Amino acid sequence: MATFGTLSDRLTETFRNLRTKGKLSAADVDQTVREIRRALLDADVALVVVKDFTAKVRERALGDEVSRALNPAQQVVQIVNEELVSILGGQQRRLQFAKTAPTVIMLAGLQGSGKTTFAGKLAKQLEKDGHTPLLVACDLQRPNAVNQLQVVAERAGAAIYAPQPGNGVGDPVRVARDGVEHARRAQHDVVIIDTAGRLGVDAELMQQAADIRKATDPDEVLFVIDAMIGQDAVNTAKAFQEGVDFTGVVLSKLDGDARGGAALSVASVTERPIIFASTGEGLDDLEAFHPDRMASRILDLGDILTLIEQAQQAFDEDEAQKVAEKLAKEQFTLEDFLDQLQQMKKMGSMKKMLGMLPGMGQMKQQLEQFDEREIDRTEAIIRSMTPGERRNPKVLNGSRRLRIARGSGMTVTDVNQLVQRFDQAAKMMKTVARGGVPNIPGMGPVGGKPGASSKRGKQQKSKSGSRSGNPAKRAAENAGAPASAPTGSGFGLGAPAQPSEADLAEIQKLFGKG
Repeated sequence: MATFGTLSDRLTETFRNLRTKGKLSAADVDQTVREIRRALLDADVALVVVKDFTAKVRERALGDEVSRALNPAQQVVQIVNEELVSILGGQQRRLQFAKTAPTVIMLAGLQGSGKTTFAGKLAKQLEKDGHTPLLVACDLQRPNAVNQLQVVAERAGAAIYAPQPGNGVGDPVRVARDGVEHARRAQHDVVIIDTAGRLGVDAELMQQAADIRKATDPDEVLFVIDAMIGQDAVNTAKAFQEGVDFTGVVLSKLDGDARGGAALSVASVTERPIIFASTGEGLDDLEAFHPDRMASRILDLGDILTLIEQAQQAFDEDEAQKVAEKLAKEQFTLEDFLDQLQQMKKMGSMKKMLGMLPGMGQMKQQLEQFDEREIDRTEAIIRSMTPGERRNPKVLNGSRRLRIARGSGMTVTDVNQLVQRFDQAAKMMKTVARGGVPNIPGMGPVGGKPGASSKRGKQQKSKSGSRSGNPAKRAAENAGAPASAPTGSGFGLGAPAQPSEADLAEIQKLFGKG
């Protein structure tokens, strides 16, 4: 996640230095805690949170759980991970719905924090879960705020209650009260109230928000805060807690390049859970906040569970079963490949998905260079083919490939590379479907059949051994002969040979353009 990029880099570097030590002394622990403190302060985490966090880490790191551990460095990483989860809220907290509809959710926060956009995101997510949300426009101060909410509601496919034009006209408290009554009559089970924000915390803002809360008695009051706000996040959160007393926090703009200290400060200082995290400008860019998963991302340990959940939402189970059957029967075509590409696009940004894999923080440059439009180009090439050509790429001669290149706006070389990559992938799939072992360029067969390596070893041994008739001479020659199998593996499997430039070129062709 971009917001925690710098913090993640600093912590990862600190732990990398720690792993070089077999046993940790008190000086090593103090140095590590000092680096963690600097990293957190540089990330704009509140000083009170940093002091409490580092004190707990130091106390545990100097305790028995580290000194008795087989891998002390790894144990320290585990301690930091657990303490990060703790300051982020500990357990995941979901929205709490009323026993009797409608459930009223009130949004509060400063102007520009992303309340209106979040209202649309939340409405769309609730609709996916089978609810019937109603958006209520109570921001009657900011110019065109009502119009913005109407546009967001239309994009989200949600109903909206906006009796007043806004722009300084209308009573927001009355609109909020009437909106809840309208939802009850129209049988909407969730009401989302978008309140007004200000450029700063002031008495008028707090009084208006407090009046709306008193008039509607909401089940949830969500405080929306900009993750890029920095050190001022704690003061803003405390002011809203005293004036409105919110029940949960929403972090917006987590896809930005700021330091992200707000996320590590607000939950700890206010003792209110973070419920949602907004990770982009699209209405689908909203995630339920999981403290343990966020801590794993910060420490570059990956977030596989979120990746799996996104895949389950994007991929159709029946279609996946059909594709598996086609692979087993060697009937996988470019049409099936196109369907898989379209389902992958539903999961969102490929960079975000790759960033959830463990250790990807060390490959930031490669991720930044990844071109998201490559999938669109591949899709354009396949769509420029006829159904017969997609089902049987072998019919693609020179004139057909030229036509496809012109139709997709690409070159003939691009078309050739796509067909070549698909052929190579199809061969690997056929090998796997038959129970064989795929041959990957530069790596050879992965695994190998029992007895195959021993047979090769015997052949190499017979070739490398001396045939001299003199026993003494033969023993001397054999002693100086190179070993028949490569060495270097702790399990006796042999170290893999380094791939040549030709092998690397083959890998590049197989997995995409360089």
